[in-house]
Amino acid sequence: MEKQTASLHLVSAFLAMEPAGCVISHARSLGGGSVTVDAQRFIWDHCISKAIGKCHAPYLKNFVKKLILEIESNRDDVLDELYELYTEFMTSLKDENAVKGTERALKYISFLFPDDVSCEDAMVRKLVVPLHCSLNMLEGDTGCSIWPASLFLSEFILSFPDMFSSKTCFEVGSGVGLVGICLTHVKASKVILSDGDLSTLSNMKLNLKMNQLSTDDDEPVSSECTDSVKCLHLPWECASESELQGFKPDIILGADVIYDPLCLPHLVRLFSILLDKMNSSLQFPRVGCDSAIGGSHEYSDGCDAQDVVAASDSAGNAGPTEHPMAYISSVIRNADTFGHFLALVDEANLAITDLTRTHQPASLLPYMQSYDRSSMRLFRLSSK
Repeated sequence: MEKQTASLHLVSAFLAMEPAGCVISHARSLGGGSVTVDAQRFIWDHCISKAIGKCHAPYLKNFVKKLILEIESNRDDVLDELYELYTEFMTSLKDENAVKGTERALKYISFLFPDDVSCEDAMVRKLVVPLHCSLNMLEGDTGCSIWPASLFLSEFILSFPDMFSSKTCFEVGSGVGLVGICLTHVKASKVILSDGDLSTLSNMKLNLKMNQLSTDDDEPVSSECTDSVKCLHLPWECASESELQGFKPDIILGADVIYDPLCLPHLVRLFSILLDKMNSSLQFPRVGCDSAIGGSHEYSDGCDAQDVVAASDSAGNAGPTEHPMAYISSVIRNADTFGHFLALVDEANLAITDLTRTHQPASLLPYMQSYDRSSMRLFRLSSK
């Protein structure tokens, strides 16, 4: 069982283009402490040989180089295939570190469901999501990067499917579309994704099609495709109030949207319109208890364990409430920026609750060592 888990984590990490050190650490686990010949053979058969010509070549070259160094440092034998492939890379790739700001690659994000997490089909223990995304998170292509907060929000959705099933869900700043793909997986009745950057929106639509989802302006991508996702170009600063009022979402979502002080007034205005109970015909349960962040910006950690269990068990069957909810996952990088966000939320007459401890999602990405869940925060917004 341990070897089966190690092999699953190794392949998942490789497909997600995790740093070479992460993939090699899983290879050590598979080999019982070192990258044995058997472990190398597994890597060659299940990872490298299938990736040649398909995987981002500089990533593959760097991984093979570090894998060989790891094996040689332990004075173990290296497979001839690894040496031969690296020799080919040395002659064909001049600069393994040359990554342009807008260069993109195909990554596969595998959500691995533990035995105690329900999924639609008991025989399906993983959800694999292919995504075209940027290789440079910080230079000019941020909307096409996979940010940790989107991974956390996706885990949250997959861990509490009844909260989103049969609901109309609207995401702001959708980026690569990962959250929207997870929403369709848990059978949200309608998924609306939005982004303010046209290039990001175009890449998002490509990702949706790769995951057998059609967009509202396209024909179905295959005869098996039945889910349609609406994609909007939505710059926050010029979003039309009348347009936003027409969507009437049950749930609004955002991942890592609290980052730029100059954008926050526009973001809070958008949330305020979408959460306006006078414009909603929502039939959705209020999850958790009512303790909220007040004007002093001292906040509650949500509710106790019994509240959480009851909420997650009955989310799809509870009676009507007055207004929709918004869920935001974020990393608080700057306390002043977050404080400014709280002040704007209070001025907009919105309530905010910290659900980080009470609604902790299952760990569905255990192989992803670059993903630090400990820094993630989860908040709920609603009208007061």
